[in-house]
Amino acid sequence: MNNTDAATDKRVTGTSERREQIIQRLRQQGSVQVNDLSSFFGVSTVTIRNDLAFLEKQGVAVRAYGGALVCDSGTAAVEPTVEDKSSLNTSLKRSIAREAADLIKPGHRVILDSGTTTYEIARHMRNHKEVIAMTNGINVANALLEAEGVELLMTGGHLRRQSLSFYGDQADQSLQNYHFDMLFLGVDAIDLERGVSTHNEDEARLNRRMCEVAERIIVVTDSSKFNRSSLHKIIDTQRIHMVITDAGIPEESLNGLRKGGIEVVLVGDA
Repeated sequence: MNNTDAATDKRVTGTSERREQIIQRLRQQGSVQVNDLSSFFGVSTVTIRNDLAFLEKQGVAVRAYGGALVCDSGTAAVEPTVEDKSSLNTSLKRSIAREAADLIKPGHRVILDSGTTTYEIARHMRNHKEVIAMTNGINVANALLEAEGVELLMTGGHLRRQSLSFYGDQADQSLQNYHFDMLFLGVDAIDLERGVSTHNEDEARLNRRMCEVAERIIVVTDSSKFNRSSLHKIIDTQRIHMVITDAGIPEESLNGLRKGGIEVVLVGDA
């Protein structure tokens, strides 16, 4: 947006026109933040929350902590359950997981974020030896029970049944005295400009802590998550060291990642 466009947008004073522009932002970005909109339009956060409440009633948006997500056929506004996620792109997730598990060598200390792709990584670690793995995911921990050569650590904390994951102060504190070689991070969305993001604020906070204590950040995700944005940002894309995904990744995303010095590993179906 150039300065002229920005100035024009700043002059928006009518409620209906402002709400129409919010709708346009939702459709373009997938999510909006109350504070950002308040600053942009020069109105109070109360006014913006009223706008989002109105749009929710119209079926355009669904409110979330600090903002709102678009509600249309192109973007999932409601976070799917683990069961829902596990049935999507299963073959690709297993190929991604196999590639990721091959990176883990004896002596490595790794974090496996909660999620269905990281669950598949855990399943591929059954024969690993002399590895320390920490996770906040119940499903991931259950898979690692079969890996006798892996010392399993759990973050603890409050349980989110929606994602079968732990979060909160206890989970954050459990990480602060450790240093890990690699973090395998599953994501809900990844965009070159808006970064890596997820549906839940508490999980985003814990994911940021994981990134702080890991030497390498490895994003594991199928290509459907690219060019999308969830409400809560985890990190900038530039902080990623490696992405393991499938060949369906949009060309502009692939080129952008590699241009930024991020290693990209492409896999096919299992």
